[in-house]
Amino acid sequence: MKRIQTILLIIAFAVLYLAASGCVDNSEPNQEVAQPHQNYSLVSFSDTPVRYANINGVTLGYREFGAGEPILMIPGFSATMDGWNETFISILASKYHVYTYDHRGMGYSSDNNVTHTIPMYANDAAGLISALGYDSMHVYGASMGSSTSQQLVIDHPDRVRKLILDSNTYSIQIPETKILFGLIKGSAENSTLSKGIQEEARANLMWNGSFDNLSGIQNDVMLVVGTDDVLTPDVISTRMAGQINGSWLVRFKGLPHTGYHYAPVQYGECALTFLGMNETPA
Repeated sequence: MKRIQTILLIIAFAVLYLAASGCVDNSEPNQEVAQPHQNYSLVSFSDTPVRYANINGVTLGYREFGAGEPILMIPGFSATMDGWNETFISILASKYHVYTYDHRGMGYSSDNNVTHTIPMYANDAAGLISALGYDSMHVYGASMGSSTSQQLVIDHPDRVRKLILDSNTYSIQIPETKILFGLIKGSAENSTLSKGIQEEARANLMWNGSFDNLSGIQNDVMLVVGTDDVLTPDVISTRMAGQINGSWLVRFKGLPHTGYHYAPVQYGECALTFLGMNETPA
């Protein structure tokens, strides 16, 4: 059984100046703060070709960056792979082979007439990992991508190496996600939005949640959240970390939902620290 190791990490930053801080393991009080990783080249989404894979009756568009162990980036509600922060992806790609993609019905990906669900998105992710030639990948899921990632590791644990969950909830139908629920419900009923966004909204509303299954996760997990996140407040991630044996909890002071948009260096460095733990040097 893994040793329970919930680590509260608080990284402060100013609004006009982001301090060069990384992850600190509070179980090692003398550990130095990691310095920002400078050896990376900035990737360009627009200059990187979109590739395609046939998965579960649809065609998923994806891009790839960097080299090394693979990471699958699972996007959030209404987001596409063009919406990731380029600096953040660049830092990850400095050490890893990063794959971004669009959910079915979004961006460069096709759709069919099947009703969308969170387990279906998780099955698509598992299928994409296989189609790209891997038995498993590290996984980074943001917002709805975190929900999909939770379902992925529950339904397909062997497909996931290390898992990073960003801006998290185990259900959108709990009191703490009242604002998020309203936004999702409104999107599901808004006929002016794209079919893909409406399908994602309905999938979130139908999701039964993951809380009862969190304690069974055996993979290495880091939860990341901003303390000013009003959509998925940090108390939810704290609660989830208490359920996932051996998990890390990283709280970025003053940051809102999906804080990698606002502090890409800090988020990227923290991800590299977690993913690099216990790695065997090349």
